[in-house]
Amino acid sequence: MLMRFDPFRELDSVAQLLSDRAARSPSTIPMDAYREGDRFIVLFDLPGVDPNSIDVTVEKNVLTVQADRTWSANDGQEVLVAERPQGHFTRQLFLGESLDTEQVEAVYDAGVLRITIPVAEQAKPRKIQVADGGDGAQAIAPESGRDTTEGQPVGAATAG
Repeated sequence: MLMRFDPFRELDSVAQLLSDRAARSPSTIPMDAYREGDRFIVLFDLPGVDPNSIDVTVEKNVLTVQADRTWSANDGQEVLVAERPQGHFTRQLFLGESLDTEQVEAVYDAGVLRITIPVAEQAKPRKIQVADGGDGAQAIAPESGRDTTEGQPVGAATAG
């Protein structure tokens, strides 16, 4: 049998091996994120992770997700291929000021961690009543529905 050594082919295979390891690095967690009404949904892929190893924390405006996936061969097992990443996984998200970090919810199902983050009440859009500033004009107070006369603040009681 004749074998020929090609140094460039060997270099390509080593580069491929290194890039595959970097792509499977257990340091990051793949995710999707989207907005649904008044809440943000973040989905993290964590297949094969024990739910008890998942740790979700919020400190100031940083959401941190950590999880561990480990597997080792038992006595008598011969490992032929071990491509699934093992170890400690971490992902951090910086949350905006408009999110309610006190009401974050997390659910793990079928290998996916679903985090729900509601928009804070003070950040939600609200309707502002516009008063007519003309002479003798009246405005409707949004809280009470009462008429107010010019010169008095909206919502103030009038002498009757």
